Amino acid sequence: MALCAGLAVPGPATASSSGPAAPEGASAALTVEERRLDRAVPQEILRRSGFDRAAPELERALAGARSYEQAERIVVRAGSRLWTRAVDRAQGRGPAGGDLSRDDDRPLYWARLGMTREVRQWTPGFALSDVRRAALLGRLEQASRGQDAIRYPRSADGKGLKRILVTGFDPFTLDRDIRISNPSGATALALDGTVIRTADGPARIETAVFPVRWQDFADGTVERTLRGRLPRVDLFATVSQGRVGRFDIERTNGAWRGGFPDNDDVARTETVPVTDPATQPQWTSTTLPYADIVAAATGRFPVYDNTSVTEIPAGGTTAVVRPEGPTAGSTARAGGGGNYLSNEIAYRATLLRDRLGLHDTLPGGHVHTPVLQFGTGNTDPATGTVTDPEFVRNRLDIIAQVRAVVRVAADAS
Repeated sequence: MALCAGLAVPGPATASSSGPAAPEGASAALTVEERRLDRAVPQEILRRSGFDRAAPELERALAGARSYEQAERIVVRAGSRLWTRAVDRAQGRGPAGGDLSRDDDRPLYWARLGMTREVRQWTPGFALSDVRRAALLGRLEQASRGQDAIRYPRSADGKGLKRILVTGFDPFTLDRDIRISNPSGATALALDGTVIRTADGPARIETAVFPVRWQDFADGTVERTLRGRLPRVDLFATVSQGRVGRFDIERTNGAWRGGFPDNDDVARTETVPVTDPATQPQWTSTTLPYADIVAAATGRFPVYDNTSVTEIPAGGTTAVVRPEGPTAGSTARAGGGGNYLSNEIAYRATLLRDRLGLHDTLPGGHVHTPVLQFGTGNTDPATGTVTDPEFVRNRLDIIAQVRAVVRVAADAS
């Protein structure tokens, strides 16, 4: 998730440009994200990974649904299979399905959009209200993002495994370059269900991926996924794409949405909407062992303890940058990770940690990866290819370094 404090679009929230609402029970208009699907690059990514079959398979299955309950089972099963297939592909299990490198997160993203488009346009042989169609889409989203598949088995010798939760994001800023991949999403696929060795023994990593859409966050997708899991894990890290050439451990998160458009071209400029806003703090803090992470040799990219925020000081009206963090009584305008959805997932996850009474016992916070860059000579989205050796090497190096960062955090916690 890129840092968007400097790219914030001021002004009121805007409506989605996906068109007018469909009549009750009719198939709905496509979203902005779904309308990108038929462009050449997404189709090439799907074809070269074998994920082009996911949406047609769901279409055929839905054609046989005779009730809402049956349709729900179909979409949940299809979503779960898509997530499992993407994880297996990333971790070298089963067929590659094509010549696109296995570490690529983009087939999952575009295949999911193909599937949501099928559900959105489906005309069943029974009454289906807008509310129930939305519920089907929600179940498909959760299942295909690994959000309802976070499970921690016990080790074979009967001793408990240390439990680590890592989250990533979809690709974004696709209208700048539709070829974009998100290394945090690729990391989630590479690490899901894996076991690492820590100073206290083995640790199991479970992961999930989140959308780059303001409304999903306002609807509680982060809290719904994490609320029941945080009390049972030993460490968590929300991960997104940040600055060029560096990792950042974001010290402070702010309660402000800066207005940068999301994947549906919707902008939000407002205080982060949460339940019980009367007790909402302007700032939350990481409890990751940032000093240990920064000091460790985790990979080729430098890792920084980022303490900077942007605030309106108490009694003031103008936003100022504070390199050493927020001052007492200030109002947030950007956390260390900016004021886009990367900052927001960090804010929501750490606020949830604190509201669950886990601040002093649960290490958790946000890790920003380097921006994933295409190779020299392949930077023009109009003429460039969807992948290249340097692009793949950069993504693999970022994935490996996130794994190393998580291991250091687990050792130090």
